[in-house]
Amino acid sequence: MKANSQIKGAVHSMESFGSVDGPGVRFVIFLQGCRMRCQFCHNPDTWSTNSENMVTSDDLLERALRYRSYWGKDGGITVSGGEPLLQIDFLIDFFQKAKKAGIHTVLDTAGSVFNRNETFLKKFDTLMAVTDLILLDIKEIDDERHKVLTGCSNHSILDMAGYLSEIGKPVWIRHVLVPERNDYDEDLIQLDQFVASLKNVKRLEVLPYHTMGIYKWEELGIPYKLKGIDPPSEERIENANALLHTESYIGYLDK
Repeated sequence: MKANSQIKGAVHSMESFGSVDGPGVRFVIFLQGCRMRCQFCHNPDTWSTNSENMVTSDDLLERALRYRSYWGKDGGITVSGGEPLLQIDFLIDFFQKAKKAGIHTVLDTAGSVFNRNETFLKKFDTLMAVTDLILLDIKEIDDERHKVLTGCSNHSILDMAGYLSEIGKPVWIRHVLVPERNDYDEDLIQLDQFVASLKNVKRLEVLPYHTMGIYKWEELGIPYKLKGIDPPSEERIENANALLHTESYIGYLDK
């Protein structure tokens, strides 16, 4: 059996000075591979699990540490995707080493692969022990509409949200607002009620759908199913924020 130091992760890309994926300035790592097929995805090139860019956790940490002087007291490392939980063994190895180095760790996930199978849950708990904050995307609260929007059920995602509440792991919940897909008042009210039932949510954000990733779909030859749908208006964004009571969440860094 190979030693943990030899575990490799399939890395799609990296961002040296991320400012929207967790508190402070962050080194953001996008892992390769995702089973969801979100119609608004701006990185469909991360879907495939095939990657020639296989990196050890030691090499990845060494690369991230080059930028540590820019992180300040609030920044650190965020691992996103794709869906990073598809590479949970690599994540555990990487975050364990990052925590030994005193780094703040954030996991950005859609939660679709979460389950309470004993084997997975044991690994997940090990990962949570070295994860400071979760960024969890809840795309749509209605399961049938969620299937249309993402190609999969939301049962595992909502179950993961509940589990994180049970163990008290700090979470930021993010909701991409897409006209004609999930911008329905009744769904936003239901999502608000669900989030309010959780005990660990530090921030709730509405992220307006944008079309900046369409060119990637075209380059990959994938039909873009939101063609003709414009980003939400300021009025609808304000409406979503009001129905979700986003201002009532204190924020991760607020006292």
